[in-house]
Amino acid sequence: MTDHRTVDVGGVRLAYQVSGPADAPPLVLLHALGMDSSDWDAVAPVLARRRRVHALDLRGHGRSEWPGTYSLELMRDDVLGFLDALALDRVDLVGHSLGGIVAYLLAEEHPGRVHRLVLEDVPAPHPRERTVPTRPEGELTFDWDMVLAVKPQLDTPEAQWLERLGRITAETLVVGGGPGSHVPQDGVADLARRVPHGRLVTIGAGHLIHRAEPEEFTRTVVEFLWPEGGADPGPRA
Repeated sequence: MTDHRTVDVGGVRLAYQVSGPADAPPLVLLHALGMDSSDWDAVAPVLARRRRVHALDLRGHGRSEWPGTYSLELMRDDVLGFLDALALDRVDLVGHSLGGIVAYLLAEEHPGRVHRLVLEDVPAPHPRERTVPTRPEGELTFDWDMVLAVKPQLDTPEAQWLERLGRITAETLVVGGGPGSHVPQDGVADLARRVPHGRLVTIGAGHLIHRAEPEEFTRTVVEFLWPEGGADPGPRA
């Protein structure tokens, strides 16, 4: 059973879905740009068999508040505030694309809060060619101003983001989408190399790995989060 809840973090209302046993180790899922917590619906039930799964809508997305002020650092701080509000001391953390950047920024800044880290098709933060985003037609489930605010950060990341990858202490699994992804896979491999306890697995499904190949994705993540069928007790809330 999945519950839909909200919590106030620093004056911003954040929405999230929670599922799994209440006494299980906590797992937090962070979605990609323009998505929301429902994007994990195909894989969350499997992960919730052994974890208390919290799928968050980042600010400016879905049912969370659209406050008009946006940056990747603010999203990172929102996630930290979310953990504090729910009294989650240490968590497993899974992030896809934009959510993966938010996840590694949190793991850099507060390494003690992340037990195991999964980064889905996320490259190392190197500058890339700037492009001008085009607003999709119709009503959006995310704030277009948020896209315009974070796009320059995605194109020209802060230099310290790359430098601080070495601060991450969590065992880290980087999952690349292979040649079908628009994300350069050499950048994904570079991210895995730069994180001290990082390793790379490729699932040739393109950028949307957990949606295109949900069974293989969940099997890979489950084996990482609880190796040898459960020898890893997971983080403590």
